[in-house]
Amino acid sequence: MKTHKDLEVWKKAIDLVTDIYNLSASFPTEEKYGLTN
Repeated sequence: MKTHKDLEVWKKAIDLVTDIYNLSASFPTEEKYGLTN
């Protein structure tokens, strides 16, 4: 039985979120607070 984690769209979404997280890790602190508000 397949789960939602087997869906291609799920895998691509996880890759996108990981890329965004890695990119935003290098932002200055004041930029990070602006993104979370």
